[in-house]
Amino acid sequence: MRSTSRTRTRTLTTTLLGATALAATLLTAGCLSDAICGGGQYPVTAVGTTGRDCVPEGHEPPAGYVRFPEGKVPEHVGDEWDEYWNTHMIDKTGAIVEV
Repeated sequence: MRSTSRTRTRTLTTTLLGATALAATLLTAGCLSDAICGGGQYPVTAVGTTGRDCVPEGHEPPAGYVRFPEGKVPEHVGDEWDEYWNTHMIDKTGAIVEV
């Protein structure tokens, strides 16, 4: 009986540890959101459209692209500024206009 009791305790402990690890993984995965750009990059927007791209840090945006205005830079998919720039663009004069 003793070995059966120990086996049940080990099985229960292993099951509980596995369930805890799974729960922690699922909870933290829900808290993370996709970054707009990968590490070492920053987002830029196309002039006259809602198109975007990512540029390596230390490099200027390519022709036809500009940096987002300070304080209005999207960082994660679905964040406030990501949603905003889906309906706004920067025109060729540098003005922010609704599309």
